[in-house]
Amino acid sequence: MKKPILIILILLAINVLCSFLFVRLDLTKDKKYTLSETTKNIINEVKNDFTIEVYLEGNFPKEIKRLQIETKQFLEDIKRQNSNINIKFLNPMDKEFDTETSHENFEQSGITPFYISVFDKGKESQEMIFPWATVFNNKYKEKHLNVSLFKDKNGLSSEEKIIASIQNLEFAFANAIQIANKDKQKKIAILKGNKQPSDRLHASFITNAREKYYIAPFTLDSVANQPIKSIELLKKYDLAIMIKPLEKFTDEEKQVLDQYIINGGKTLWMLDQVQVEMDSIMANNGRTLAYPIDLNLNDLFFKYGIRFNSDLVKDLDCAPIVLATGNMGNNPQYQQFPWFFSPLIKPNPTTLIGKNLDFTKIDFGNSIDILKNETQKTVLLQSSVLSKSLGTPTEIALDIVSERDVEQYRNKGNLPMAVFVEGNFNSVFKNRVLPFEDKTFKERGKNNQMIVIADGDFSKNMLDKEGVPLETGFDKWTNKLYGNKEFLTNCIDYLMGETDLMKIKSKTIQLALLDKEKVYAQHSYIQVLNIVFPMLLVTVFGISFLYLKKRKYGTPKII
Repeated sequence: MKKPILIILILLAINVLCSFLFVRLDLTKDKKYTLSETTKNIINEVKNDFTIEVYLEGNFPKEIKRLQIETKQFLEDIKRQNSNINIKFLNPMDKEFDTETSHENFEQSGITPFYISVFDKGKESQEMIFPWATVFNNKYKEKHLNVSLFKDKNGLSSEEKIIASIQNLEFAFANAIQIANKDKQKKIAILKGNKQPSDRLHASFITNAREKYYIAPFTLDSVANQPIKSIELLKKYDLAIMIKPLEKFTDEEKQVLDQYIINGGKTLWMLDQVQVEMDSIMANNGRTLAYPIDLNLNDLFFKYGIRFNSDLVKDLDCAPIVLATGNMGNNPQYQQFPWFFSPLIKPNPTTLIGKNLDFTKIDFGNSIDILKNETQKTVLLQSSVLSKSLGTPTEIALDIVSERDVEQYRNKGNLPMAVFVEGNFNSVFKNRVLPFEDKTFKERGKNNQMIVIADGDFSKNMLDKEGVPLETGFDKWTNKLYGNKEFLTNCIDYLMGETDLMKIKSKTIQLALLDKEKVYAQHSYIQVLNIVFPMLLVTVFGISFLYLKKRKYGTPKII
């Protein structure tokens, strides 16, 4: 009697002990269930209470169920790493919620729903989900960030999108926790004064960068009266961003920018060398003139080893445009057509900036020539093989959508449209008369970096009916989201030296997926294997057991 009781007590003791201990061996090849050292350091820096609310509670299709399970497992790892982080899973579709109000609040705070195609018994349906989480720093209520858990990449199946989403989990949460936990330190200047567009047209990009860095406008108008002071003030910024200037730069302004770069200031340029707008095409019966503009920056970039061309890139691998094709009754009919002046470009996957990113969209972009000098150049974005350069001035017309001549594009493609430049830059004013006297003038700078994008509208966001900015890269006419904002975020982080988190983003996870075609083709065989074979195995085991028992003990006698 004592022995069974002792065994039960031992088992209970082991069970209680295991509840306090957790050991999981990660035997996966890609270390899928192992947090990186960067993530561990970020999590361990959290000293006060954090709350992570995840809106993935409820019954979902199998595709989203997998994302739900992977998210729970990942957040359990975070919770075990630091007990200050609390996890809550909420169901925004629950009847206890005021669904209309909660959805409205979600969208106002940037939490937009996603629609995913679900296949069940040969039928396709659309499911609305809110694959988001919010990270709260409970010490500072205003410090909270929304985390998108679903990567809606263009051209991928639902399963492939889930894989991309799972790969992004560690980066998404580590980045949000770090931003919510740390005070901003580095500063970004948005350069003004040369007829740049309204901030509202680039609000999504600026707001996204503001989550991590201090951002302020810096007007170059002051250069005319106080050039030396302008240089000193600009030097206080870690990064200067130039977005679509349309007015020619003076030599004095150019000297200020040149000396900022020579003294180690990082720069991100989004420039147009050709003036053309889609609004002008629509307002002029489908036609307008594209003409080159002179920003007086050619010699500056030539000295750094690149040249912006006054051309337009036409690419057969392009985004669609929505045009009216007629009326049915009183209702206008619309159709999508390929728009060759909006190349779709996959960022260079061999770079830390471009790895695992979705296609970016460029509107009326120019090509960039890479010149031979001592600086190192890496192409980040380039047009497809079937693309070509179109000289300007030239007429742009909507009827180009009917063009089908592929031969004219052959052997002319792969045109650089965004380039990363690194090295010791030489001043454009070396051995030249300076526009204004500067006793601290330097002819050669220390090692520095810049990124140039030949599209002034690369960071542009559309506006909704009320004039509210939409997300950068989102086309409200085709309801497609392109990877422009994520690409720009990577550009800024890389120039700012925040590369540890970017390495997490580039982490690749391999998930085993069912081959649907093979499953369908071998449907009967799989059914037999899963139903008949186990039954046969049990039968063989039972007969063998009876045979061995009979052989050992003989045939039982009936008394």
